[in-house]
Amino acid sequence: MKGILRIRLTFWYGIFLVVFMSLAFLLPKTKFDGAQLTLFSVNSFLYGFYLAPLLSGQKSRIEELTKIIRNESISLFTLRLRARGLTETEQAVFKSLESDYIRALMSTNLQKAEKSYEAMIAFCLDYAGKNKEVVAKLLDKLIDNQQNRTLLAMQLNNSIFSHEWIVLLVLFSITLSFVLFMDTGDGVFTTLLAGLLCAGLTMLLLILAKLSALLHKKAKHIWDPMKELLDSNFRRVY
Repeated sequence: MKGILRIRLTFWYGIFLVVFMSLAFLLPKTKFDGAQLTLFSVNSFLYGFYLAPLLSGQKSRIEELTKIIRNESISLFTLRLRARGLTETEQAVFKSLESDYIRALMSTNLQKAEKSYEAMIAFCLDYAGKNKEVVAKLLDKLIDNQQNRTLLAMQLNNSIFSHEWIVLLVLFSITLSFVLFMDTGDGVFTTLLAGLLCAGLTMLLLILAKLSALLHKKAKHIWDPMKELLDSNFRRVY
């Protein structure tokens, strides 16, 4: 599924346009009575009413994730600076633990990320070397950063749930059916408009899916601070 969502929206729009233009011209048309048109109006209103806050919420989620991930990268950079008071061997071990944590986060594997973070805490708790003051500062920073990690986990898990997709798809299907089967006369222009409308409605769902999966262009750079840490060998923070 993620492979499909990685395809650019402009490419999908061209496909949807061709498909729905063809369906608009080929499908048989039906004249709807007043009750049916009322049902169409209510369904269309509910579709927009339900879709709009989900789109807005996912955009806000990406903005919050951008801030939270930057704060997380600053905390990890600070840990690396404090770890310079350790021996070279101890630094290498702690750096490896930090790198594992970052890679787990970037793959959105929260369970693995949690274990990696616990491994850093365990390193501090089990430390028996000569640099206990340095390790105590590392442990304090790790504990202070827990609130930011909680916010990060909440936002990463704040995607569209399956029951929300079911409601959206039901409303979307009904709306699309009405538009495609509605008899708008013999005019080519109105048939073209019906195809355009259906393609646009479908694009809205695809945009929502890409936002939810963090594959939208808006979410493209949220992990840049973490990449910067790894690429610079913990010498720069984004």
